[in-house]
Amino acid sequence: DPSAVDFHLTMKVKARSAYSAAGVDIAAQETGLRAVKELARATFTPGVLSEIGSFGGLFRPDLAGMREPVLVASADGVGTKLAVARMAGDYSTVGRDLVNHCVNDILVQGARPLFFLDYVGAGVLELKKMIELVRGVADGCRENGCALLGGETAEMPGFYQPGDYELVGFIVGLADRENVLTGARVAAGDILLGLPSAGLHTNGYSLARRILFDQLGLKLSDRLPGLSGKLKVGEWLLAPHLSYLAALAPVLAEPGLHALAHITGGGLTDNVPRVLPAGLAAEIRVGSWEIPEPYLLLQDKGDVELEEMFRVFNMGIGMVAVVAPDSAVELSRRLSAAGQRALPIGRVVEGPRSVVYDLGLTGFEP
Repeated sequence: DPSAVDFHLTMKVKARSAYSAAGVDIAAQETGLRAVKELARATFTPGVLSEIGSFGGLFRPDLAGMREPVLVASADGVGTKLAVARMAGDYSTVGRDLVNHCVNDILVQGARPLFFLDYVGAGVLELKKMIELVRGVADGCRENGCALLGGETAEMPGFYQPGDYELVGFIVGLADRENVLTGARVAAGDILLGLPSAGLHTNGYSLARRILFDQLGLKLSDRLPGLSGKLKVGEWLLAPHLSYLAALAPVLAEPGLHALAHITGGGLTDNVPRVLPAGLAAEIRVGSWEIPEPYLLLQDKGDVELEEMFRVFNMGIGMVAVVAPDSAVELSRRLSAAGQRALPIGRVVEGPRSVVYDLGLTGFEP
């Protein structure tokens, strides 16, 4: 019945107009999702069995050679680094930050990533910015060899403030149970190898923004004051969160590698103890690595106690490997050959599970 068809079409147009008036543009979302699908397809690995747009993503992992496969999952966000991206008008890097952060989180348990899901929320989804965010996620997935299997975009006017975006990721990886890193093998005398970060990574931005923007009145285009180089505020704050997968994957099954700790929120102080058995502490020698100048600037200009600095920021160390003493030199050599520096920054000692900072040592050799 033509009249019935006309009625349904009219109703559809009216419904869409009403929803748009409420702040949600379905047509714009559909346009963006078509672009997102193409970005996601470029990350697909042989295990992907479904298309983007299904109610759930299907994935068949390759279990060949594994005696007892174990799935490892994690979820995280990029925090207020998104506020810096908004100030810069550049959302192209934070998606990669998100993936790399999540990859590192499961890497510390010996898992390699299989697939990734993302969530993008906003008051108003601006197509260009949404696609920029997801393109960064897709780039990160492709670089880490995992599939962007699906995700969610949510436009919620009145819930998110105008111009605000939320970006969250969910990752699933795979490990053989006999090679899962739990920290159970960590023993007194083990060496702590610090893998340098590229900057703040994705933590400590609320304090860093308060010091740099509110207290010092700096702009993203300004040079960081008092530093020996010409590093700009925006360059440092938007420096990428590194993925350590490529360097660490070849040594995950090495008997001499006892544990890994991803240095995220809580810094060295809170993250290293997460992989220590009861009765063991980490003695970290401050001065055994060169703390990058921007951290010293934050401490000085923000009048931040050293103890708090090590609990809020990574202080230039993005990952810590806990290794057997007789394996430290060889593992350092292998990481160096993979293009990853590994600096001896301390050792495991007997004591309450915690980090103890030795401020009197300026150098340390395993």
